[in-house]
Amino acid sequence: MPKVAYQLIHPERRTTSVVFASPHSGRDYPWSFIRRTNLNEHTVRSSEDAFVDQLFDCAPKFGAPFLKAGAPRAFVDLNRSAEELDPALIHGAQRSGHNPRVASGLGVVPRVVANGKAIYSGKITMAEAERRITGYWQPYHETLQAQLDQAHLMFGQAILIDCHSMPHEAMDSVARAGVRRPEVVLGDRFGVAADEAIMDRVEAAFCDAGLAVTRNTPFAGAYITQHYGRPMRGRHAIQVEIDRALYMNEQQIRPNSNFQAFRDLLKGVVAEIASIGRPVGQSLAAE
Repeated sequence: MPKVAYQLIHPERRTTSVVFASPHSGRDYPWSFIRRTNLNEHTVRSSEDAFVDQLFDCAPKFGAPFLKAGAPRAFVDLNRSAEELDPALIHGAQRSGHNPRVASGLGVVPRVVANGKAIYSGKITMAEAERRITGYWQPYHETLQAQLDQAHLMFGQAILIDCHSMPHEAMDSVARAGVRRPEVVLGDRFGVAADEAIMDRVEAAFCDAGLAVTRNTPFAGAYITQHYGRPMRGRHAIQVEIDRALYMNEQQIRPNSNFQAFRDLLKGVVAEIASIGRPVGQSLAAE
């Protein structure tokens, strides 16, 4: 089993209502898991948001907590409801209506990784699925909820920035001739998960850094954005998807030559986003 469910990095002093989180960058693949899969250690990582935790780990320097997963997405998907159990993978799981994510093998315990490659040759037990949920899914979400509650208590609002990456080819369907290809997709469930003014400022932070941004297509946000985004209650959730080609070699799952420069670029973006949740009149220099 993966060693930890999550790692939470606290700022020296919390000065913003923004919470950054990376639910898909976990890369602790225990041998007990690898030996049960159909896949080699490289292929099983294909659905991982590799290195996203390193891109956003500067958040505590700007007064915001940063939560990152310990368990990999192929083991348990933290961006799914604990109820999204796949009957095609888990013995005893009941089918309840049509859920396209579960049907495609992307439930809370995934059946496939990228390009639909099957992780297992058969099924797993319900007890095994429940161990992953209680041991990894629940602690991550309990901690995320606690951080958002604390932000709301301290600042009167909570802003979750849910950090992800996307394959370069994911934008092929929306890229248009003569128009710059989007490099960042912001998802707020088409306005349901976050206040428009906050979404505008998050978009501006990426645009001001020279990145091409689009909203909600093809990624509008999944379970986390849907579950935690309650703007009428002062709770906002925005999913961020970044083109992997900007900072990594997708085939080799290794940082590319632009990794450090892109990481430095994002530091300014993270600083600007953190400032969105800072009380009026409080500057970073005052921290």
